[in-house]
Amino acid sequence: MSTILKERPESIKTLTENALDKQVWKTHLENDLMKFWDKPEAYTFDGNLFPTYRTNSGEKLPEDKNKWPEEFKAAAADPDTAGLVEPEYNFVRAHSRQTYAYGIAFHMTGNQHYLELCRKGALALVNAMDGNYGMFVKEKKKTDEWDNERLKRTSQDLAYGITGLGMYYFLTHDIGIMHKIIQIKDYIFRTYMDDGKGYLTWLPKHESDAQIQIVAQLDQLYAYMLMITPSLPEPYQSEWKMDMKKIADILITQFYSEKYQFFWGTEDTANNMSLGTDHTDFGHSVKTFWVILKIGELLGDPFYIDFARPKIDKILKEAYIEETGSWARRFNADGSLDTDKEWWILAELDQAAEILSIHDPSYYHYLNNTQRYWLDKMVDHEYGEIWHMVDGKSDTPIINYPKAHNWKTSLHSFEHALFGYMTAARIKGESFEVYYALPEWERVSHRTVAPYMFFGNVTDIHKSGTANNLPDGNVIYRITYNGLH
Repeated sequence: MSTILKERPESIKTLTENALDKQVWKTHLENDLMKFWDKPEAYTFDGNLFPTYRTNSGEKLPEDKNKWPEEFKAAAADPDTAGLVEPEYNFVRAHSRQTYAYGIAFHMTGNQHYLELCRKGALALVNAMDGNYGMFVKEKKKTDEWDNERLKRTSQDLAYGITGLGMYYFLTHDIGIMHKIIQIKDYIFRTYMDDGKGYLTWLPKHESDAQIQIVAQLDQLYAYMLMITPSLPEPYQSEWKMDMKKIADILITQFYSEKYQFFWGTEDTANNMSLGTDHTDFGHSVKTFWVILKIGELLGDPFYIDFARPKIDKILKEAYIEETGSWARRFNADGSLDTDKEWWILAELDQAAEILSIHDPSYYHYLNNTQRYWLDKMVDHEYGEIWHMVDGKSDTPIINYPKAHNWKTSLHSFEHALFGYMTAARIKGESFEVYYALPEWERVSHRTVAPYMFFGNVTDIHKSGTANNLPDGNVIYRITYNGLH
C-alpha cells in the first residue's frame, strides 16, 4: 500500500460524497464575496480608481482619522501593519485586483453587471498607463495626481497592474486591450530582466538595489502570463511561452532550496535564506510549485510537472493541521508551525490541493476540512469578504488587519472560489459552465477559450445574448466543460 493511502484512509467514495458541491462556490461568490464588492461604495471611482481602502463593514474609509473604525486605528498603530494603510493614496494594484474580481464574478455567473464593472476597471487601467514607461502605481487622492517616481516602481507592482487588464482580455479577446498588455509586459522585461544577473530585478535594473525577490519573478507568471497566454495569437503566444519557461528556470535555479524543498522569498543575504523570514512561507512556496506545474502542462514539458508535483504534496503534508482541519501559515525560525491563518496562504494551499485532486481525489482528505474551515472561519458572514488574518488558537479575526487595504482586495478570494467551483464539478463527475463575452466574428472553440488556467472538454457552446456596451458586438457565450485537467 502506498504512503499516501496509508495517510489518507478514507475511501475515494467517501471523500467524493463528503466533498462540497459546485453550487456551494457560486453561492459563496454571490452571498459572501459580492456582498462586499457589489455596492456603490466599492465601485464608485475615488478620483480615477476604485477606492483602495474600505472599512470592514464596506464603507469608504473616512478622511478624518478620528472617525476611523477600530481596525484601521489598530493597523496604523502597529508597526507590523502600518504599511498597509497609506490613506492619502489609491493604489493601481488594488484597483486592478478588484477589476479582476468582477471578471471572475462574470466568468462564473454570466451576470452582465459584473462584466460592465470589469470593463469600467479595465478602461481606468488603460488611463493609468504611463506612456512608454509601463504604468503608474498610485494616485494621490486629494489632487488625482499619478506618481512620477518611475525608478521606484517595483516589477511586482507593474505585474499586478496588468492583472485586471488580463482578466478583461481573457473574457473578451479585445485586441486593443491585448496590445496595451503587451506594451506593459515588454516594458517590464526590457526594464527589469537583467540577463547578467540572471533574474528580474525589484527596481529598474540600472538602479543600485540589492534586493533579489521571488515575487519579482513569480508574479509575472501568476498575475497575468499564465492566465492569458493560451488566448494570445501568434507570434505572441510562442514568445510568452519562452519567457514563462525562462522565469520558471530562474525560480528553480535561484530560489529553490533542495534541503527544505521549498523556495526562499529573498536571496540577497544569507540571513534571508532561513526559516521565518519574509516571503519564506507555505503560500509563496506552494504557489510557485503549482504555477511551475501549470507551466509544464501548458508547454507540454514533463520536467516541470515532475519537479513540482511531489513537492506540492510534501508542503501539503507539512502545512496541514489534523486537529483543526486547517492549514498553517509557515515554519517559524525555530522550526515550529505558525498556525495563524493568513487569507491568501490558505487560498493557495487549497488551490494547490485542488490541482492535485484532479488526478488524485485522495487530496480531498485535506480539502473536505480546509474548504469548510475557509467558509466557516475565514468569511465575514455579516458584511462579506474574507478576513485578512485569523488567530490560529481562537479562530477569531485579528483586528489590526483590515479586510481591504493596499495589499488586500479581492484577487485571492475570487480565484479561490473559481478553483473550488471547477474542481468540485470534477470530483463529483459533473460538468460546469463558465461565461465569456467574445467578438461576434470570432470562431469559438476549445482552441480559443479555456476555463481559466485549466483545460477541459467542451461539451456545449451556447450563445446567450449580446454583451452590453462592448465595442466589437460581443456575444455572451455560456460554455460547458467536463473532464477538467
